[in-house]
Amino acid sequence: MSLMAVDEALAKVLANAKPLPVEHVTLSQAAGRVLADNVGAKVTQPPADVSAMDGYAVRAADIAAAPARLKIVGEVGAGHPFSGTVGEGEAARIFTGAVVPAGADTVVVQENATRDGDFVVINVSASAGKNIRRAGLDFRRGEILLHRGRPLSARDLMLAAAMNHAALPVHRAARVAILGTGDELILPGTVQKFGQVFYSNGFALIALAQGEGATAIDLGIVPDSVEETTDAVRRAREAGADILVTCGGASVGEHDVVQKSLAAEGLELSFWKVAMRPGRPVMHGRLGGMQVLGLPGNPVSSYVCALLFLVPLIRRLQGRRDLSLATGFARVSQDLQANDERMDFLRATLDGAPGDPVATPLPVQDSSMMAALAKADCLLIREPHAAPLKAGAVCPIVKLTF
Repeated sequence: MSLMAVDEALAKVLANAKPLPVEHVTLSQAAGRVLADNVGAKVTQPPADVSAMDGYAVRAADIAAAPARLKIVGEVGAGHPFSGTVGEGEAARIFTGAVVPAGADTVVVQENATRDGDFVVINVSASAGKNIRRAGLDFRRGEILLHRGRPLSARDLMLAAAMNHAALPVHRAARVAILGTGDELILPGTVQKFGQVFYSNGFALIALAQGEGATAIDLGIVPDSVEETTDAVRRAREAGADILVTCGGASVGEHDVVQKSLAAEGLELSFWKVAMRPGRPVMHGRLGGMQVLGLPGNPVSSYVCALLFLVPLIRRLQGRRDLSLATGFARVSQDLQANDERMDFLRATLDGAPGDPVATPLPVQDSSMMAALAKADCLLIREPHAAPLKAGAVCPIVKLTF
């Protein structure tokens, strides 16, 4: 199978990915979930004219020629409306958030008033409407304020609660099963023997999935065995995984058994091998309703492929409309040579003034180097067959925000 362009590969990954079913969850469970429908206000906020300050509710006409001495006829607290009316020559003590009593049309802050028993002297005049939040200032009943496809933030949940929604319709969180393969892999914290490598890819993939609001299913690691790999694939299906991500074993070596196991289970392969660096031997297909991403074993390749393919896939399944990664442009700090037929994602650091970032590729771009990846701020994108680039020229980047 020939090398496939990155954009074409991503299109195939997303082609049959439909948003997952809708469920209603409480606000306390909704953070990071994606709205499945538009949400409108059930109430008007504020529901009535309320005071924006602690002070005195008065008639603007009575204090036009300040100072003015007014009789205090009541006290109004938030949640405790005043049943009477503020008439000519009268005032009501009022606190922030309290409903402005009938008859009053302005609030004088307490710093501009002097209390004298049952009277108050207003020392500074104020126009009608001063320090009053009008009914509906924030929003009105029926107004659509949260839209489908939006990942819910803390601010969104605050708004939903104020709109009188105790629960919200969201797409089910994607279930992502993650499997590491290889005889050489051992778990961190165990004793390392000669020739063994600590399993690291899965922890990054779990974090990426959870960072997108998905539920991660850790299948652990299996040796280079068709039987054990097949058993792990079946465990993913039994767990109801929407996506199975494998790390390593997807190439053509005699010890690379992932493709054999998946084929035996009935994998419908959509592509294998993408014209990109790092990450050439990335694979995608379907096992029934489960999407399968076979990622390379090299850690940097695994991470870059997950960023480019897994993250948008999770977002599509969870109903998000913004599938794009955090991209931008930066000036390169050094000359870059012409590129070959593969799209190159160079790990780079970012410096420079705000709004004018400068990208410096890390000196060694080997796909096994995790320390360099951790140091990087972005991936510097070099299109296939890109011409040489001079220092100071602008180049697209993918920002590494997580």
